[in-house]
Amino acid sequence: MSIVIGCDHAGFSYKEAIKKEFSTKFEFKDLGTHSKESVDYPIVAHSLSKLVSTGKFSIGILICGTANGVAMVANKYHNIRAAVAWCREVAQLGRSHNHANILCLPARHMTLAEAKECFHVFLKTQPLPERHERRVKQITLY
Repeated sequence: MSIVIGCDHAGFSYKEAIKKEFSTKFEFKDLGTHSKESVDYPIVAHSLSKLVSTGKFSIGILICGTANGVAMVANKYHNIRAAVAWCREVAQLGRSHNHANILCLPARHMTLAEAKECFHVFLKTQPLPERHERRVKQITLY
């Protein structure tokens, strides 16, 4: 499976650690940033969201300080359901109930171990059909 991943300066070290730990299981398309120097998170979030929205990637991971900004950018795109998750249960429910296709991690508000666990749970969880699918269809306005 190939995953697109991106971050701002606050999420850089978490992005690198996730890539390193999971590189034997997944192929990563890294959209940056590539250092801890300050960058504008919307640029990375727009690039990643376009790739998931158009179907070039089925799963994306965005990491920044609070994850709110990247989620706001991502959720402006058609077919995107970006979920902010800070613990395994929220990551799992975002994927299974809301059919999230972009996981947004708040690096300043969780440990690296929690971020890795959220990533792992998100990827192994499948979207649930039936009543959840009906609700997911109601999310999109156009």
